[in-house]
Amino acid sequence: MSAMVMQAQSIQLHYDLGRNLYPTEEPNRPKVTVTLEGLDIDRWGLWYYFVDIDNSRKYSEAFYTELTREIKLGSTSPISVHLEYNGGTSKSMSYQQAALLGAAWNGNTADYSKTWGVQLLYKHFFKSYSGTHPYASAQLTGIWGMNFLNNAIRFSGFIDFWRGENAANGHGKLVVLSEPQLWYNLNTIPGLKDFNLSIGTEVEISNNFVFNEANDKTFFINPTLALKWSF
Repeated sequence: MSAMVMQAQSIQLHYDLGRNLYPTEEPNRPKVTVTLEGLDIDRWGLWYYFVDIDNSRKYSEAFYTELTREIKLGSTSPISVHLEYNGGTSKSMSYQQAALLGAAWNGNTADYSKTWGVQLLYKHFFKSYSGTHPYASAQLTGIWGMNFLNNAIRFSGFIDFWRGENAANGHGKLVVLSEPQLWYNLNTIPGLKDFNLSIGTEVEISNNFVFNEANDKTFFINPTLALKWSF
């Protein structure tokens, strides 16, 4: 086994403005989310995970996690086998668990200041709680990350497209979810080299993703104000 090529871990604190923007459609949307995120790149491929923990004033409301392993098809190949698990729970229900398998194409600059990737995946949803059932789906994902202004600014994120199902009739629907993040890294300021705090925002842009019983609105833009400490 070789030494690790790159490691990146962070903890993020997000103050979500969605409940303020959509008080009718999202009256119970959590205002504070803590995110733990990690990436390890090794000779075989990569491990990636994140855990979102939604909090109220009294207790943690929910958690959701995604865990990914990619295995490269050759030491210099940009193509990898992609395996992934999605799942979580909340005080009122569980997230419908899913397993994903497919192919990923990844690229990066030599210093990893710019990264990108595309994933084409088979997605299988499992029966997770009352009212759900197992069904087959597919997902197309794009990811990106790039630094600007001598690494002072970081722009990163993903966009997912997958086939969901309407709870009322079981018919298919296209779900779109994107979460771009923009960060200003304070450790690029002279004298703050080891102060690894970033300030920024994450914007959840979605269609057919937010659970909304109030009306027929399906498209939402939910921004956050955020802090991130990188390890």
